[in-house]
Amino acid sequence: MDDSLCPLCGRELGTVNIDRHHLVPKTFKGKEQFPIHKICHRKIHSAFTERELLRTYHTWEALRGHEEIRAFIDWVARKPPDFYTRTYTSNDKKRRK
Repeated sequence: MDDSLCPLCGRELGTVNIDRHHLVPKTFKGKEQFPIHKICHRKIHSAFTERELLRTYHTWEALRGHEEIRAFIDWVARKPPDFYTRTYTSNDKKRRK
């Protein structure tokens, strides 16, 4: 994938509000990091536990295939690259821990 594009949403990365995401969580010894929009990164971590990321959602394709992430991508696609707003953790995720 082009390094100037966000690997989750596919929008231009821009120069502000950029984070780095470990596909295999750092908690589980993941080393490789990818530049990603801060809002996209926060959405991933608001939707999944570290264990879910390790077991099921450790590829961009798997993440994009999840219904909640797909809806988020459809929503954020119309936003400029530097767009950011706070992402809230769902109560459902809190119950799964």
